Amino acid sequence: MARKPGATPQAMRNRAAKTAAAMSSGSPLADSAPKKKTPPGQFMREVRAEARKITWTSRKETWITSVMVGIMVVLAAIFFFGVDFIIGWLMGLILQLANAG
Repeated sequence: MARKPGATPQAMRNRAAKTAAAMSSGSPLADSAPKKKTPPGQFMREVRAEARKITWTSRKETWITSVMVGIMVVLAAIFFFGVDFIIGWLMGLILQLANAG
């Protein structure tokens, strides 16, 4: 039976060494210099500016989404009940055959 390329023990050791080296070195983000502290007033202005960009869903959109989630939950429950019933029935049939023979 032919081996897959890179399945030799040496190739596996090389990959493990590369992975260990990559994990031990810090990420470029962690190696960068720390950011300067932002004054509290400027921070609050930036927070307010970002909060203004938020778009909220309407009451109608929220209601429609909630109804769709409810429908999907019911459909998933019916599906899993059916699958569980069929598997249980098959297992009972197999056990009856095993006990009868």
